[in-house]
Amino acid sequence: MEPSILDRYVGVYAPHAGEFGLYTITRAGEKLVTQVTGQPPLDLHPISETEFVITGVDVQITFLCEADGRATELRLRQQGAEIMAPRIDDAAAERLRSTLAARIESKAPIRGSEEALRRLIEGIRTGAPNYDEMGPALAQLTRKQLPRLQSVSTSLGAIQAIEFQGVGSQGWDVYDVQREHGSSRWRIALGSDGKILGAAVVLTSPMPVNLGP
Repeated sequence: MEPSILDRYVGVYAPHAGEFGLYTITRAGEKLVTQVTGQPPLDLHPISETEFVITGVDVQITFLCEADGRATELRLRQQGAEIMAPRIDDAAAERLRSTLAARIESKAPIRGSEEALRRLIEGIRTGAPNYDEMGPALAQLTRKQLPRLQSVSTSLGAIQAIEFQGVGSQGWDVYDVQREHGSSRWRIALGSDGKILGAAVVLTSPMPVNLGP
């Protein structure tokens, strides 16, 4: 693809209003590279002039453009769920990075995140999670994965204790959860509107279970 076309997409994009990191798109020679805050850079491979994929990962990125071809937003599709991320200028990106860095440095949980995590875990265990408490992408993924998630959660039993461990590199709150029959480490992203935007869990011995992007 012509470098002049790729240059239309270079910039910074803010999913979830930038509360939990940014998507930074750069050009390296004749290819695009994407980097999510706190994660390593990954090459994007074109499947059309505006659509790109990451090899080996179920991720597709589509750039939404103005009439002159300049991208104003990107749409990330993963496991059937969509996340929209508008393009922002450098000044806005720097403000968001500074805000996130300060939150990570504070080592303080977002107010209400522990309670939201308790409700999420219990909802999955009983097979009746509150989808209204979730962002659209997480709700879609949870519906899709609920039978498997409920099976694992049921085997672990009820919650006995939850202990806050800190703030991750993307601003997600990290908790250790002790259950009747095992323990796990959870990460949860609670938005300013009170909705759970993402969640992920690593069990003591089974494979990791990811609930959201």
